[in-house]
Amino acid sequence: MRTRNVALVLTAALVVYLVLLGARGVELIATGTGVGIALGVGVLVLPLLGLWMVIATWRSGTRIQRLARRLESEGGLPDVADLPRRPSGRVDRAAADAWFEERRAELEQHPEDWRYWYRLAHAYDIAGDRRRARATMRKALDLEARESAR
Repeated sequence: MRTRNVALVLTAALVVYLVLLGARGVELIATGTGVGIALGVGVLVLPLLGLWMVIATWRSGTRIQRLARRLESEGGLPDVADLPRRPSGRVDRAAADAWFEERRAELEQHPEDWRYWYRLAHAYDIAGDRRRARATMRKALDLEARESAR
């Protein structure tokens, strides 16, 4: 709950910033000069991109949270509480790598089950590979959507 509240506050601050940025773009366009109009249009593109990114991020987060709740209700949510940790709180690298290999072996047995893709994404995340974690989670979302459509 705390993480969601922080995300909501940061999103609200970003929306305020995007509104202010959009207002500056309109002011630049209102100057009527060629340079002012060109800069104003360019500045207006930034809030549109920002809004698109906020919506995409929240949509993705909501879908991932729905998968997490579903997996938890099935008793299959990954548990890393027993893995050794560094003083920083992050999972020990060797332990994260071993846990990752276990998740990858599970996935090889069930390549079309979104649950195993979700667990592998979590393994990538604790191993510190965020890019692959996001890509793997997208695969889990796609597979779950196909399963739900049936």
